[in-house]
Amino acid sequence: MLQKGFHEPVDKPRKFYKDVSVVEDEGGFAVKLDGRNVRSPRGGKLTAPTRALADLVAEEWAAQTDVIELATMHVTRLAFTALEAIPDAREATARQVAQYAGSDLLCYHATEPEALARRQADRWGPMLDRAEQDLALVFVRTAGIVHAEQPEETLARVEALALELDDFSLAGLAFGTSLFGSAVLAFALQRRWLSGEQAWELSRLDEAYQEEKWGVDEEAAERAERLRGEAAMLDRWFGALT
Repeated sequence: MLQKGFHEPVDKPRKFYKDVSVVEDEGGFAVKLDGRNVRSPRGGKLTAPTRALADLVAEEWAAQTDVIELATMHVTRLAFTALEAIPDAREATARQVAQYAGSDLLCYHATEPEALARRQADRWGPMLDRAEQDLALVFVRTAGIVHAEQPEETLARVEALALELDDFSLAGLAFGTSLFGSAVLAFALQRRWLSGEQAWELSRLDEAYQEEKWGVDEEAAERAERLRGEAAMLDRWFGALT
């Protein structure tokens, strides 16, 4: 399972600060609370590589009220992952991205109904074509749910592309791969071929089609909205790193 951030403590800490600021620091930009560094659950200092990303983290801390709701602070959590989990697990993280690519969502097209199959071909096909053209990733496309082996060269290339990224971009790529069920969509968002909203919509073509036919389940809709928010966060994350 790709790490998506640190778990929230059982006891939510009360808000203990008034002022949130961003200052240039050694190695990047530090987020400070009343002049003190934000610390991770492991004690590490939160320093972002760009001011834009530090500003996103600061916005989350400034938005807290009586207690600190770490579960809602997706940028902060992903930053902690980039700082403390990724550096010692770069190769393992890149392999996990490649493993997702081995059964990438965009390669599995429906056989029926015809309308859904056509929608997938029309919208997923261009993403796979661009991955081949721009990233030299050649995927086997199949119809149905029977597993299709992807070329070893493709998976090796996915892993190599992941390892080319800095820790913060790799953390985002891993998060996106898990979120979308697709390394192709994660790379597409990281490289700004599309927005987080567009990537999220492409990742749930089947669910959207079913909702059009049978209506929206309330519980499923709540989950979809939560994950849509994570996709929007990831869009801001990659935007802040550029």
